[in-house]
Amino acid sequence: MQKRTLRFFSILLTLSIMLSLFAGCSTKQADTAVQKPSQVNAGTGQSAQSGPEPLTLPIVKDKLTLKCFMALDSKLSATAKSMNDTACYKELEKRTGIHIEFNHPPVGQENDQLNLMIASNDLTDIIFWNWPNLPGGPAKAIQDKTIIQLNDLINSYAPNLKKLMDENPEVKKQSTLDDGSFYMFPMVRLRKDRQEWFKTNGPQIRKDWLDNLGLQPPKTIDELYNVLKAFKTKDPNGNGQADELPFVASKDPGNSVKNIASAWGILVGFYNDNNVVKFGPLEPAFKDYVSTMNKWYKEGLIDPEFPVTDGKNFDAKITGNKGGFYYGTLSGSMGRFLTLMKDKSPKFDIMGLTWPIGPAGKAYTSNDDYNKLVIGLGKAVSSKNKNIKETIKWMDYFYSEEGSRLLNFGIEGESYTMQNGKPVFTDKVLNNTKGLSLDQALSQYAMSTANDAIVKDPVYFEQMGLMLPQQKASQTAWDPADKSLLLPPISPTSEESKKIASITNEVNTYLDEMLIKMIMGQEPVENMSKVVSNIKGMNIDAAIKLQQAAFDRYKSRK
Repeated sequence: MQKRTLRFFSILLTLSIMLSLFAGCSTKQADTAVQKPSQVNAGTGQSAQSGPEPLTLPIVKDKLTLKCFMALDSKLSATAKSMNDTACYKELEKRTGIHIEFNHPPVGQENDQLNLMIASNDLTDIIFWNWPNLPGGPAKAIQDKTIIQLNDLINSYAPNLKKLMDENPEVKKQSTLDDGSFYMFPMVRLRKDRQEWFKTNGPQIRKDWLDNLGLQPPKTIDELYNVLKAFKTKDPNGNGQADELPFVASKDPGNSVKNIASAWGILVGFYNDNNVVKFGPLEPAFKDYVSTMNKWYKEGLIDPEFPVTDGKNFDAKITGNKGGFYYGTLSGSMGRFLTLMKDKSPKFDIMGLTWPIGPAGKAYTSNDDYNKLVIGLGKAVSSKNKNIKETIKWMDYFYSEEGSRLLNFGIEGESYTMQNGKPVFTDKVLNNTKGLSLDQALSQYAMSTANDAIVKDPVYFEQMGLMLPQQKASQTAWDPADKSLLLPPISPTSEESKKIASITNEVNTYLDEMLIKMIMGQEPVENMSKVVSNIKGMNIDAAIKLQQAAFDRYKSRK
């Protein structure tokens, strides 16, 4: 009896110990669960938490190193071997306690190096990329566990980015996928007074040539044709030779002869026609556009080397006093040409033209940057990151008031000073004595002139991008352009992206070849119906339907 009693109490003791251990484990698991970011409804990105943790500096007490894959911007490479050589990143490390070990791929090998890194699964902690250009897009990158979805993390640890998104619905819409997933900390271009950015690309013309011939800036396609004819026949550069190239274009999309197609109410590719996705070359107006370009080419108004002209040759034709009209950027074209020619040819002058009105009856723009606050560039967190909370807080600092000022303007007292409550660049930037361009000089101190996951400050752009009166005037010329042909930054699913790419790669290769041949007269424009038939045979209608589906989903984003 006594033995049985002892055995009974022994069993009770064992059970008691097991139950207490189980309860302890349960409590520990519950405590651990509380530490995790709150669960988020992927469709809305809403969190049950009251708000993100406040950001305090330094982010870490002991130095932490994070690895980041990021191309080194060409403007930085003039003075730096790594982004860590810039003043803003040196200061960033001091403030946050986090050191970034950059993996800068060699120029021209960016895509190959990224693909190799993904294929090997040897991922850096942070990856900066133009995500819509990744095969399959960011949705596939999340699906393949290359990068992670960020909604919970932003709601928990990124108060500054969350505030930006809450206050700017269009920025949020362009920064997420169709299911509401955040996948990156984006580069944002936003003016405080209006939900858009400055116009940075458009038609430009030699104003001094117009003045020499007593001509007014053309506003329509017909007026532009007459101006180009005058450029061809009346020696506007005054050298006594018939060497003018009235309309200069290149193989680069920004300078392409395709840009002028918007005057016919179409684009040379997918475009928006009252919320219906269409493909320009299938429309009747495309033949009219090509016929006009063929006529201009025959009359010597279009540079005969346009299919093979690269950036260097394009620049040489403008600064060589031969090119009259072209499509180009505000800084890289207009600002640079005016600066280069200031001493060499003091009368050299360029102005921004309104987008020409053609048969469509409106001044349509073909530049899709006009409707993009978020162009797809940004920092994503890889699935291999072991310090996710610290990484999120570090990236969020870029969107804080002091972090944004650091990344946009550099170091106070060196690259800028505060005047009337605004940062103003110093002579170290504006009048650099080392022979650096404005962009290169600023890149020693800040990232605003390069690409990074920041909000581009309009005060920076007003001083750098609109420094010249011609650049300021271009905004008045380009601002009224109708943007309705432009598709927003839609996000096809990974499967849709594969199918679209498979179709459009074949279509665009064929289309580019035929467009050049027709403009140059090597293929009769009358054969356009055959070209359309061949394009349809490549299943372009399926690609249009997929684009329409992605467009419809984008419109329903919240």
